[in-house]
Amino acid sequence: EEIMAHSSNVSSVVLGKGSGRMLATGGDDCRVNIWSVSKPNCIMSLTGHTSPIESLQVNPNEKLIVAGSRSGSIRVWDLEAAKVLRSLPGHKANICSLHFHPFGSFVASGSLDTNIKLWDVRRKGCIFTFKGHTEAVRCLRFSPDGKWVASAADDHTVKLWDLTAGKLMFEFTGHTGPVNVVEFHPNEYLLASGSSDRTVRFWDLEKFQVVSCIEEEATPVRCVLFNPDGCCLYSGFQDSLRVYGWEPERCFDVVLVNWGKVADLSISNNQLIGVSFAQSTVSSFVVDLSRVPKSDSVPHGLIRDDQPLVPPTPTGSSLRRIYDRPSTSCSKPQSRVKHNSESERHSPSSEDDRDEKESKAEIQNQEDYKEIFQPKNAICRTPPRSEPFPAPPEDEPGAAKEAVKPSQAVDVQTLLPKQELLLSQFLLQPDPVQRPPIASSTSLTRPEPSVIPAARNEPIGLKASDFLPAVKNQSQTELVDEEAMSQIRKGHETMCVVLTSRHKNLDAVRAVWSTSDIKASNSLDSAVAINDLSVVVDLLNIVNQKASLWKLDLCTIVLPQIEKLLQSKYESYVQTGCTSLKLILQRFLPLITDILAAPPSVGVDISREERLQKCKLCYKQLKNISNVVKNKSGLSGRHGSAFRELLLLMAVLD
Repeated sequence: EEIMAHSSNVSSVVLGKGSGRMLATGGDDCRVNIWSVSKPNCIMSLTGHTSPIESLQVNPNEKLIVAGSRSGSIRVWDLEAAKVLRSLPGHKANICSLHFHPFGSFVASGSLDTNIKLWDVRRKGCIFTFKGHTEAVRCLRFSPDGKWVASAADDHTVKLWDLTAGKLMFEFTGHTGPVNVVEFHPNEYLLASGSSDRTVRFWDLEKFQVVSCIEEEATPVRCVLFNPDGCCLYSGFQDSLRVYGWEPERCFDVVLVNWGKVADLSISNNQLIGVSFAQSTVSSFVVDLSRVPKSDSVPHGLIRDDQPLVPPTPTGSSLRRIYDRPSTSCSKPQSRVKHNSESERHSPSSEDDRDEKESKAEIQNQEDYKEIFQPKNAICRTPPRSEPFPAPPEDEPGAAKEAVKPSQAVDVQTLLPKQELLLSQFLLQPDPVQRPPIASSTSLTRPEPSVIPAARNEPIGLKASDFLPAVKNQSQTELVDEEAMSQIRKGHETMCVVLTSRHKNLDAVRAVWSTSDIKASNSLDSAVAINDLSVVVDLLNIVNQKASLWKLDLCTIVLPQIEKLLQSKYESYVQTGCTSLKLILQRFLPLITDILAAPPSVGVDISREERLQKCKLCYKQLKNISNVVKNKSGLSGRHGSAFRELLLLMAVLD
């Protein structure tokens, strides 16, 4: 299928590897367009870059997309929220390659400036810069266990980097031309690389040596992809797909595909999907893998006659070490990834914030966007089954096999797996215990959760049916509008009283605040005196936006309230408490410790004595809060990460 992807030339395309049905394109018009394979209409158009898009990558669960431009800037978009998530400047030249970490919120980028940078998407900063290549870095891949990253470059080398140590592990040499692609085996310690020298090389990551080298009389290797079970490697050449084995080196099959210079490959429903682009159009192709041999039957001439044919290794068996994927717990990524100095880190600036505001997502197809990207209430581990593309007609005897384009009449039910499971920073959380299904006649009382999330689609502990009148007659299923509205209005007086009271309290605080600054007018004192944490949270959310409002005497009032917020069952309260505590620790903790450690002054200094008493009070309150933070630092997910960060900042209190 061929689509007109951009108003100008297409410069980059990528397929989502989670479903195989998501297609992203970047063009010289500085836009990133999102498509569904086999559908001609654009789902979403992302703007914000000011130079042509050079590289694209979609994260494993297909909720984020990152794009690198010719100017060296990187932008990350949240596809569910339809907005830019981060702007990451740092490279000095074209972004040639990008890749998402398999578990955490991290992105690796390779550039024409020969550097490789590791970014933390959440904190908007560069964690580390790997230097060693002498020419452009064309491809990056994280290992399946997330501990290494492999890079391929125009300097004819493949390098393996250790994220834990932050240094080069090994340099693989042997290619005689620029290395275009690199790919890890899904299970074994094996790495494949494809080069413009028309060879595919397999590297053993235990012995750090070449396993086999397959050379073709074809065109340069443009992309490679292992079969999900690791039994073979698919290599994309110009107008052909070749299926390789490596022990011994052999070619299982050659499939003729009229895709020109193929740009990316993915697998979905036992079908291999390939995409290519020319000028402003993008074409997609499908190869039915059920008709492609993946093991020895009749090898295609890569084994010499004077060598015995080694029996192939059965599918599923392994000749080398297998990746140890983390499964339950892990330390913070900061402890596993070596950091740069402070000068290497990027702190957000007003210019970056302005760039992010200027970035936007134009939803072209609202129906497809809601179906694919809108988050769902239910959490489901099993993605809905998507229909495969129609199978190509059977080959005539003796005829060469060709891939066919998908029919436009196919209605793909879904593009992305609807998994709403949160990934931890460096590993997947274990599956929950499977429970037997509950019969439809059994009533299930859902308990109120211990932590109430900030974003939810229904009130906690309430059911919509409770607000509707009971149906006396089972045959009577329709309600008169007036009757339904009168029933819904019942019981709302209490809620209105609560909201009115909160509004009056905030008005009182605002009136006190408007007469002078926040402390001199005792506005925060009045908010605390109201004894309503919701008013304190509303006020702190404002103060947190302007760091200049914070003073030492303000800390003495806020810290006891922060201790209450951190122990609240409301997620939004905990988030506000963590933000305020982090600001206090960063701005005032060094001052507090210095004043307490200073020798006593000679003579009478009233202001110094007052400052000393405030520091002693703050220190005592911080010690109390540190116990709460320490107890909650073992939590998983976003909250656990925030508490562990606070625990590190409070280490000087011990």
